[in-house]
Amino acid sequence: MGSGTADGGALSAAGRALLVEFERHLSVERGASRHTIRAYLGDVQSLLEHLATPEDAPAGHTAADAAEARPDGPPDPAPSELEGLDIRDLRGWLAEMQASGRARTTLARRAAAIRTFTAWAHRRGTISTDPGVLLGTPKPHRKLPGVLRREEATRLLELAAVASDDGSPVGCRDRAILELLYATGVRVGELVGLDVDDVDDERRVVRVLGKGNKQRSVPFGVPAATALADYLGRARPALARPASGAALFLGARGGRMDQRAVRRLVHQRLADVPDAPDLGPHGLRHTAATHVLEGGADLRSVQELLGHASLATTQIYTHVSAERLRQVYAQAHPRA
Repeated sequence: MGSGTADGGALSAAGRALLVEFERHLSVERGASRHTIRAYLGDVQSLLEHLATPEDAPAGHTAADAAEARPDGPPDPAPSELEGLDIRDLRGWLAEMQASGRARTTLARRAAAIRTFTAWAHRRGTISTDPGVLLGTPKPHRKLPGVLRREEATRLLELAAVASDDGSPVGCRDRAILELLYATGVRVGELVGLDVDDVDDERRVVRVLGKGNKQRSVPFGVPAATALADYLGRARPALARPASGAALFLGARGGRMDQRAVRRLVHQRLADVPDAPDLGPHGLRHTAATHVLEGGADLRSVQELLGHASLATTQIYTHVSAERLRQVYAQAHPRA
């Protein structure tokens, strides 16, 4: 297998071939990340093994165990044997996962993986109908993301500006990173993937390559533009090495900045902000989205800003704002 970890060891040759074709679909056609591919392949393999295990087999037995115990029994599911797949099979598999104590978020992810798989199998003619369209998603218990208050975000960036005044290239770079994270709400992976040419300083937008290899242009304000100009003018040339290439943010040795280094930077800087929650780069993304929404932006604009494929993902920020309003009301209203 390529980027996935599921080796299909308990499946027949036909089952393993099906996993290989599905992996190719996820990688080439959908542009999924390595993490998504690995998870989806594991989920599909689990389903195929569930389908191939006789109902009276002891718990924990795989298709290979069943085949060894019952030589005349049904083989592993070849692509043609998926023809009888129906919604009862899918729900039975999910129920088995739930009975084993899997978290609701895991069940939701597995349901999404199987819907993707059955839709793909239906399009390629492996199954005549797509039972995945009838499969509901277990609703996860969504925890509201932590965000900074406006004054905390301001203090974070003020401290970054002070730290950059020492004239060190790293301090200047760190200020530009924090300003851009808060200004744009980009993911940390998107940030470290930026090249110098992705920054349009005249229009004050940055070209971002997001999930699924989808490009979007994200605006940033004057403070971030000032920090970026300072970094590009004096700090990046000092950090650059012959092998640095076009990477926008460089590490101390001249290579492209690592995601872990950015996470470490955000945690360290926030530790200096009084009473601020301990957040990473994703917390700054949540903070940016919440502050933009509280400033009057509509959900569609925030969806475009963040690069969400679904508006439902963006709607959690309405819950964040409502919860913050409730907390303020409880503290401030005399009859709360």
